[in-house]
Amino acid sequence: MSMRAWCISNSTLHLETRPMPELGPSDVLVQVAAIGVNRADLLQTRGLYPAPQGTVQDIPGLEYSGTIVAVGAKTLHRKVGDKIMGLIPGGAYAEYLVTHEEEALTIPAGLSMAEAATIPEAFLTAYRAIYLQAGLTHGQWCLIRPATSSVGLAAVQLCQAFGNPAIGSSRNKIRLETAQALGLQHLATEDDSLSQQLLALTDGQGVSVIFDMVGPDWSSLLPGLRREGHLVVIGILGGNSTTINLMPFLQNRQHISALTMRSQPLAERLRMANFFNERLLTYFEADKLHALPLQEFTFSETPLAHQHMQDNDFSGKRVITLS
Repeated sequence: MSMRAWCISNSTLHLETRPMPELGPSDVLVQVAAIGVNRADLLQTRGLYPAPQGTVQDIPGLEYSGTIVAVGAKTLHRKVGDKIMGLIPGGAYAEYLVTHEEEALTIPAGLSMAEAATIPEAFLTAYRAIYLQAGLTHGQWCLIRPATSSVGLAAVQLCQAFGNPAIGSSRNKIRLETAQALGLQHLATEDDSLSQQLLALTDGQGVSVIFDMVGPDWSSLLPGLRREGHLVVIGILGGNSTTINLMPFLQNRQHISALTMRSQPLAERLRMANFFNERLLTYFEADKLHALPLQEFTFSETPLAHQHMQDNDFSGKRVITLS
């Protein structure tokens, strides 16, 4: 059997016919209904972010929702007909994909397939970075930088649900309207005064966590991070190089760490899926977390979805839907 898939050739996407993926003993075969578009997909298409070893290299796509149409001989928890969503290392830009049954996420009740495809990457990344890696605890302040991206919008909701005052930043505060609609109360402008803005909003204490997708001018930003605070980096939209004055960094015992969700061993991917199914799903079903605003594209319009993200004028998620 064969399927259609968007494949990378010469740094562009081409719609091709490919063999169906092989089903392992603990895997499920998913008929894809919707695909979440991520910046990693654009970078991979341009040849700047190869898929992890052992993953299909020329079919991008990390995020999906769909229906299980076949299961492996040793599956225990999933069955044909189950509606699932998830995050995989690659290969989601296709009509079918295979994933480990325990890597699948349960779709919250009441969500469409398109809405479900906005959730896995954004919420798992934000939750892992802010709460598992940086260790934010109830009542502590967090800077979300910027709060306009899909991951930033997920972080806004998580902070609100878990009792953390959040500050969202953008170069233009008008672009924070979507984040405000999702509960963001404190705004900051991305300029040379950002650390002073953080101190003013936190009564001079600074934020406990900076959730950073921008980089790299951290020397001017770290004064807004409180003593023993944590800067966790998931992106470097502002550039690849930085210089840090280590003396105040050392004196304040601050932490900097980095996170990528894609190049993880299977055991870690299964652990994160379990966190969603056991910890976050209930917040969605209690109406405390919500799917992200989305712009929808058909499967044939996949290159247009990439261009829409490249234009960077939308605060939300681009979703490709398959009929």
